[in-house]
Amino acid sequence: MAAFAILCAPASALVIELTDAAPDRVERQRAWVRGETPLPGTPDVATVDARLAARGLAEGNAVFVRIFKAESELEVWLRKGNSFVLFETYPICHWTGTLGPKIREGDKQSPEGFYSITARQGRHRGRWRKAFNLGFPNALDQRLQRTGSYILLHGGCSSAGCFAMTDTVLDEIYALVQSAMAHGQQRVHVHIFPFRMTEPAMARHAGHPASDFWQDLKAGYDAFARVHVPPTVGICNRRYVVRDGDLGTSGDANALAVHRAGSDGQCDALREQQSALPRSVRAR
Repeated sequence: MAAFAILCAPASALVIELTDAAPDRVERQRAWVRGETPLPGTPDVATVDARLAARGLAEGNAVFVRIFKAESELEVWLRKGNSFVLFETYPICHWTGTLGPKIREGDKQSPEGFYSITARQGRHRGRWRKAFNLGFPNALDQRLQRTGSYILLHGGCSSAGCFAMTDTVLDEIYALVQSAMAHGQQRVHVHIFPFRMTEPAMARHAGHPASDFWQDLKAGYDAFARVHVPPTVGICNRRYVVRDGDLGTSGDANALAVHRAGSDGQCDALREQQSALPRSVRAR
């Protein structure tokens, strides 16, 4: 529990760790401390059944989650037929650090990359009765020697590396994920991006030290935009490689795969296939 206490601060604390991204996080924390919830933009969690029905959805549908740090938004997508549709966009009450991946234990940086949640990653004890361990470091993080632990999606509005959603919002997300798993979903994919990865946004951040890494994240962003199914994501020579998903292989089950390519050339061939696909033109 010591590592958890270091990384995810107590609910009563006001932890502000900002540099150059999402300065509105400070105002959301202050509003939460004053008891001014729900935060602006929060769906009416008391009407979840009606909101699901209005979109032709139901609890138990497979879930896919996307997080955007700069916008401080979390999206929940649910399977409907042969693709996923957007159910809700929730404001993230607080995350720490700035744009860019988490590098080491204790840097108070929220991660970026392709993660997933299984049933065993739902937490049922400790300060956060309902929370998900996002699985940092994943297989790529480990190959890049990135370190850290207990990076959670949890309630409240204070964190040091986690994503704090407020209790009522987390309750809704938690129920949707647990119901999906009870109906057979083995793994809920969680994609964490620095920002919505449109071409203009990529151009604005072209000189950032993480820009090469972000190009690999954008491949996953674009793949989902094309077919609205979570993409198949693998690792080849310490980089992500992505291909469009299909419900038979990647929509709700597979873990991050490691390509057993034996040479840089094989990895380059995978990326050439990836780059040959049309780029996304959608904002979400």
